[in-house]
Amino acid sequence: MLKLRFDDLGQYSDTLRTRQGEAVTVRFVEPRDGEELQNYFRSLSTRSRYNRFLGAMSELPKPVLDRFTHVGEAEGFTVVATMTIDGFETIVGEARYAFHPDNESFEFGISIDDRWQGHGLGSALLKNLECRAAAFGAQSMFGDTLRSNTAMVALARKSGYAFANHPDDWKLVRFAKAINVAPKDIPCASWRIAAATGEVAAIVG
Repeated sequence: MLKLRFDDLGQYSDTLRTRQGEAVTVRFVEPRDGEELQNYFRSLSTRSRYNRFLGAMSELPKPVLDRFTHVGEAEGFTVVATMTIDGFETIVGEARYAFHPDNESFEFGISIDDRWQGHGLGSALLKNLECRAAAFGAQSMFGDTLRSNTAMVALARKSGYAFANHPDDWKLVRFAKAINVAPKDIPCASWRIAAATGEVAAIVG
């Protein structure tokens, strides 16, 4: 299981590409990102926010925002996908995940800026999360989404996830996928290196 170096989070950054070839940086969120992250959520369409949080929400309540911007808080991790737009680093997507050591599962949720949906960013971000899950030693990944969230359902199905009824809420569907990747075979270089250099030896935090 992964033990991150919180004093050097930059080493866990990855560069992804959209379908059109634009560079996207995926990195852990930092406390300095709080206002920008809040503005990102505010800028999402009402439908996208509803899909992301499984209900109505105009912005993150302050306690939730604080939890989102502190890596490892309550064993949760937030990453942002950023692009340089008009000379400024701009958040165009985010994901939050948690590793559950009791059953070696990796739970996650993601969102993509409405203006960048349909550019392959969601698929690239999901593949990056699968690298992170493998580095944690997860045996499976899962997420929950609204049955009406056709974009997330399509992305998960295309990425090889199996679907089942949610155990507690009929409005939701759960999608899951086995992670059968040895550390040396993790496709993302930064997470393969982290797994191989002993940073994957202890429980996070």
